[in-house]
Amino acid sequence: MPVLKNKLLSLLLLASAGLGLSESAAALDLSAYQGKVVYLDFWASWCKPCRQSFPWLAEMQQRYGKDGFVVVAVNVDKEKALADRFLTEMPHPFTVEFDPDGTLATRFGVEAMPSSVLIDKQGHTITTHAGFFEKNVDKYEQRIRAALSL
Repeated sequence: MPVLKNKLLSLLLLASAGLGLSESAAALDLSAYQGKVVYLDFWASWCKPCRQSFPWLAEMQQRYGKDGFVVVAVNVDKEKALADRFLTEMPHPFTVEFDPDGTLATRFGVEAMPSSVLIDKQGHTITTHAGFFEKNVDKYEQRIRAALSL
């Protein structure tokens, strides 16, 4: 059962119209990534598995960025300072957005941290998963490679 339930199109329409989104969330326009494979990752500073996932996300961005892969990490902390502190400790060669009101997380039906959605080049959701498990990184990477047709 997917954790992230809503359609990407709904998010794009709301983001582009700026309806009901916080200022930072309204700035997220996934249509800017058309033609790329996007790994949308929801995270929080207090989340221990997020600390494990960030180095892996950085590695995936560096490894596959040249092939059209983009990581967009969406922080859901209510206090940006908490996220900023986390980010000073964790290298992140990818885009970070802030969703303190949880608007995007709600629209995607996020129920756990981290939660991720892999989006294909046409903007369709390929897969979703909740949590980050070291034992599954090969599976996560295989999905990325398949989406990139590598």
